[in-house]
Amino acid sequence: MSAASRDRLAGGVASLAVVASVAAGIYLMRSPSEERTLRLDQRRVADLMALSAAVDVYWTRHKSLPGSLNELRSEPVGAVEWRDPESGALYEYQPLAERSYEVCATFDRDSAARGTWAHRAGRQCFPREPRTLER
Repeated sequence: MSAASRDRLAGGVASLAVVASVAAGIYLMRSPSEERTLRLDQRRVADLMALSAAVDVYWTRHKSLPGSLNELRSEPVGAVEWRDPESGALYEYQPLAERSYEVCATFDRDSAARGTWAHRAGRQCFPREPRTLER
C-alpha cells in the first residue's frame, strides 16, 4: 500500500469517527423544549422541598401544622416559591393529621430520581411529617 493510499484511508477513518461522534452527540442530546420541561420539573421539586422546610419552621414555632397554605404564607418562613413556575397555580398543601401533611404539584414528566421526591407525570402528592428544627 502506498503512502498516499494509507493517508487517504486514515483520513477516511478519522472522518468516519468524527461523523459518528457528532451523530451520537445529537442522538443523546435532548431538545431545548425537553430540557426546559425537565428543568421546570426540577424547579417544582425544589419548590416543594422549600415549602416543606417552611412547614418545619412553622411547626417549630407553633407546635402545630398550619391549617392551610394561606396560613403558612402569612408567616415569615424564609424564601419560598408558592406558585408553579409555568402555570402560576398555587402549590397544594393539606394537613392530614396532627403530625402529617402532604404537598402536591403537577409534573410534566416522570422523574429519573428515586426516593422521597420521585414522581410520575401529572399531579403528584408527597406525604410528609414536620421536623422540629434546632434553635
